[in-house]
Amino acid sequence: MTDTVPGPAARYEPVVEVTTYPEAQRLVDRLSDRGFPVEHVRIVGVGIRSVEQVTGRRTNGRAALDGAAGGAWFGLLVGLLLALFVVDVQWLTVLLVAVAFGAAWGALFGFLAHWSTGGRRDFSSVTSFEASRYEIQVDAAHRAEAAHLLGDAATPPGPA
Repeated sequence: MTDTVPGPAARYEPVVEVTTYPEAQRLVDRLSDRGFPVEHVRIVGVGIRSVEQVTGRRTNGRAALDGAAGGAWFGLLVGLLLALFVVDVQWLTVLLVAVAFGAAWGALFGFLAHWSTGGRRDFSSVTSFEASRYEIQVDAAHRAEAAHLLGDAATPPGPA
């Protein structure tokens, strides 16, 4: 029997439901360790919600500092490219000037971008998605084998 990756029309059925993503990964890893064709498995997050973690206060000075850091990286890239065409020790001068210009322009643009919002968003944050539970689903043709390999962990999920 040759195992191929199921197409979009494949019918998946839940085998087990867990509350955390690491638990779901552990179960799929268990299937893999036991030789199960894991290309027939998917982890489905159910009850997805967006979570925004506020990481700090955002000021004009902080925006300028962040802009300077990003601009310095861009300046470093441009400086390295320009330094390829410079002979002697002057390549270091070209590199440093490019980083300085990048940082200055980045700081200016960072400051202006934050200042122009008029204080409507004076905080920084990181957004992520979380699920309330995770289902291990398996292609219908392989469900029985997966349930057998997972043993006690393979309890069908409850009602949605």
